[in-house]
Amino acid sequence: MTPGPTTANAAPSGAPDGDRAPRRGGFASATVPRHLARGAIGFGALVGSLVLFRAVGPASLLLAPIGLVALRGCPMCWAVGLVETVSAGRLRRSCAGGSCTLRHT
Repeated sequence: MTPGPTTANAAPSGAPDGDRAPRRGGFASATVPRHLARGAIGFGALVGSLVLFRAVGPASLLLAPIGLVALRGCPMCWAVGLVETVSAGRLRRSCAGGSCTLRHT
C-alpha cells in the first residue's frame, strides 16, 4: 500500500505537475514587508535586551523571548524564512520523463 500525496503537495486532479500552487516553507511569511517587520521586532528585542542590561538589570532579559518568538526561534530561521518568502511563487518545479527542473514563472 503506497501513501497518497499529502495535501501540501497535492495538485488538482488532472493538473500537470508544474501547475501546482506555490508552497511556502515553514519559516516564510505572507509578504516580504511583514517578514522584514518581524525581523525588526525580533532583532530589536534581542539587541535591546543586551543593551538595556546595564541600565535595567536582569529584567531587560525579558525582551529576549519576545525577540526569539518574532524570529521564530533563531536569527538563522528568520534568514531562511526571508529567502523562502522572497522566492515563494517565483520558482516552479516541472517534472517530465523522470527528471525534474526548476523554472521561473
